[in-house]
Amino acid sequence: MSGISILIVGLFLPLFPLSMIFNELFSRFTSAKLRIALLIVWPQVGIILAYLFEVNIPDWVITWALFTALLYAFRGLTLREIGLWTSFIATSSWAILWVVLDSDTTFSQLMFYTLGLSLPLCLLVLLCGELEKQFGAAYTGLYNGLAESLPRFSGVLVFVILAVVATPLFPGFTVMLTAIFSTSASSIITGVTISIVWLFWTWAGARLLQDLIVGTPKENGKVDLSLNTTWAYTAALGLLIVGGIYSIGGLS
Repeated sequence: MSGISILIVGLFLPLFPLSMIFNELFSRFTSAKLRIALLIVWPQVGIILAYLFEVNIPDWVITWALFTALLYAFRGLTLREIGLWTSFIATSSWAILWVVLDSDTTFSQLMFYTLGLSLPLCLLVLLCGELEKQFGAAYTGLYNGLAESLPRFSGVLVFVILAVVATPLFPGFTVMLTAIFSTSASSIITGVTISIVWLFWTWAGARLLQDLIVGTPKENGKVDLSLNTTWAYTAALGLLIVGGIYSIGGLS
């Protein structure tokens, strides 16, 4: 893979500072539909281009990708705006795909893994829209106690965050295992760095949930998710779990 090819793919499987282009686009899109389309299409284009350019990834690109993943995971610890948090976690997780690309994972598996990372983020975009509808903004710290005021929303949010941070049984878990134990990228430094990234995701997710669902609600009269909407989210999460179990079964 030539330097130009790496830069082109690095735009879609974000490498810092090329990653700023995706994050700028995401922040400018206010429509949930546009954000979801971006989350799904952007990394898939990167995977397709990587294969068209015949992947042969130098070690320094893996280091660059791990730095990018670590940088955005760390930044996720301090962010309060949920939309920006979503785009930073997306950037961090897609950067990890460079390590998976350097393994013996097939093209179809990579497309599936990429979709598995993106879909939980899409659900979070929809939930972010619900917060904006209820409170006018989706910031942590502006309101809390959602477990009491919006119990169904809070329950869905907890499981969506678990999916985003690659908790076992969700597809992201398989992606992280593949990256850590990849035969062609099995150095101790690589595994430790990916584990730290994973730790930062989990920590950031826990902080986000703590700031939103714990405490006494400041406002009453908010409308919770309808039962039909709750079941729709539950079905989507169930499909993600099925996909995660299927992908775990494909590990060898």
